Amino acid sequence: MRGNVWIARGFLIFSQLTALIIVVMVGQKPQENQVITSMPAIPADIASSVVAVEKVTQTIPSPQINKFELVANYQPRYEISWAHPNNYGQRYAQDVNGVPVNNQSIIVIHETVNSATSAINNFQTPHNNENAQVSYHTLIKLDGTVIYIVPPKFRAFGAGNSVFRGAKGIETVKTHTQFPPSVNNFAYHVAFETPLDGRNNSKSHSGYTQVQYNSLAWLIAQSSVPENRITTHKAVDRSGSRIDPRSFDRQKFFDILKFYRQ
Repeated sequence: MRGNVWIARGFLIFSQLTALIIVVMVGQKPQENQVITSMPAIPADIASSVVAVEKVTQTIPSPQINKFELVANYQPRYEISWAHPNNYGQRYAQDVNGVPVNNQSIIVIHETVNSATSAINNFQTPHNNENAQVSYHTLIKLDGTVIYIVPPKFRAFGAGNSVFRGAKGIETVKTHTQFPPSVNNFAYHVAFETPLDGRNNSKSHSGYTQVQYNSLAWLIAQSSVPENRITTHKAVDRSGSRIDPRSFDRQKFFDILKFYRQ
């Protein structure tokens, strides 16, 4: 999904999502299959705005604990699994017709429908067929582990034919002459790993784990994206074929998010 080479913008989106970069995602384009075993130092120029993630190994507190106390003491584990470079691209300052674009960031919530491992394998596989190129910025496993896949400064290919309907009306950007316009140029895509009973075409499943909700809320709370610009793949899709995230408890998620943002 390349299109012509334009001047990459991304500044507004990058600034709104800068804390989601989590240090390792700042700067140069990641190399394919890069392995990182520890978090590198925080660059001095962004040290004041980045929230570093710590690898947490302790178990979740007893179910008897107050849910907000549990959330307050929660920090997600993380992994880094870079997508192959042809599965994501630049964010553009102009659409295919040369019209300047300056959309405020949105966050789009998805689910994998298959396992996290299967999704990552797909993202790390080079696809010459542009119709097969796909990625999220971040994926949250069933155990709450956050997997970073594409840095926020780049455009993940998460919603191919899509629009966002908000206070400013319909928003979408056409970045490829051969494909429909989409929200990808101003979207941050994050997905839940689907539970075992949902790895099919059914309209619902048993739902996501508590730690997945905790990790999602924790992650999004690091950004300045407002609640009215947090949406789902189903809501932005124009093909009529996307229904994810299925069995998503919107109220639970926003309750936890509000707590983190207090």
